[in-house]
Amino acid sequence: MYKEIELAISPEDIQNLEIIRQKALEKSGWDKIDHLHIRKRSIDARQRKIVFRLRVQIYQGELPQKPAGYLPLLSSVKEQPSAIIVGAGPAGYFAALELIERGIRPIIFERGLNVQERRKSLRDIQQFGLVDPDSNYCFGEGGAGTYSDGKLYTRSHKRGKIEKVLQLLVEHGAPADILVDAHPHIGSNKLPRIIQAIRETIEKYGGEIHFKSKMTDLIIKGNEVQGIVINSNKEILGNPVILATGHSARDVYRLLAQKNIKIEAKPFALGVRLEHPQPIIDQIQYRTKERNKNLPASSYNIACQVEKRGVFSFCMCPGGLIVPSATAPGEIVVNGMSLSRRDSPFANSGFVTEIRLEDFGEDVLQNPLAGMEFQ
Repeated sequence: MYKEIELAISPEDIQNLEIIRQKALEKSGWDKIDHLHIRKRSIDARQRKIVFRLRVQIYQGELPQKPAGYLPLLSSVKEQPSAIIVGAGPAGYFAALELIERGIRPIIFERGLNVQERRKSLRDIQQFGLVDPDSNYCFGEGGAGTYSDGKLYTRSHKRGKIEKVLQLLVEHGAPADILVDAHPHIGSNKLPRIIQAIRETIEKYGGEIHFKSKMTDLIIKGNEVQGIVINSNKEILGNPVILATGHSARDVYRLLAQKNIKIEAKPFALGVRLEHPQPIIDQIQYRTKERNKNLPASSYNIACQVEKRGVFSFCMCPGGLIVPSATAPGEIVVNGMSLSRRDSPFANSGFVTEIRLEDFGEDVLQNPLAGMEFQ
């Protein structure tokens, strides 16, 4: 017998599984529970009394079936047809895992360094203000997310199986809590080893990953992509080609425009990053001077209209740090990150406004790079 119920648990009791089991038993009306599984967990701070909202599955007379996972479904693609992937960020690596699952061998080219060697590039930015345009907070193995927070939630639920992504991260070493929490988070201190584990999976099943390999041209014949050029001197023939280069790779967009590949300008958001003492945010959100030790550093979300434009908070990092994320010398660009414990005394958040097509200038229809130039 199986039932799913919702519970409200105080922060003081959230770590006590016996209390959670007892409350579930009382609400279920059953005489016993053989197994309890917490399916979702979120914080409800709308009322004066803050509670955790749990959605739990309870079983009687049977045990839940453990999911088999996705890695056991993979097999070697070493001798299979290949596809080229440009970029070893989250899009590139998850594209590679999907290709392997479908029996296709991924060959990945990444302009930056692997996740360990990237650390020196980040230190050069932070300590000496030196920006390597191919290895920085945005470029390199794992992409921008590796060293800028690692939040794992989205409002876009129609573009793929979010549960599959989270499960694959767990199978590569992420904490199982990300399968449960409403706002899952891994942290920039834990993500590098997870990224390395994903790389090892791709290579184990026959994929290839090449670092310091910047795509500098596309090989197009008969109106069809036939391959790419790496580092201006090495042709790599193959089809199809997946571009997973991220929004900061402006050289890629310029290349696409030069090749007359159809691209179009799109609206985006632009703004600043605000930093606040974390205790102030905790006091506002939790309405208490001292945050309970079982409550995480609190976050916020703000959205409003100013002069008929949307203005909103973005990428809020509770207990986090502000980091320099320029991709070229002479830029001043910042991002936010949090370690897994989110124990910095500061919080920070992007605060942005919508930028519309008409802001880019009169030639926006003729110049698909107008938004990039505006930025």
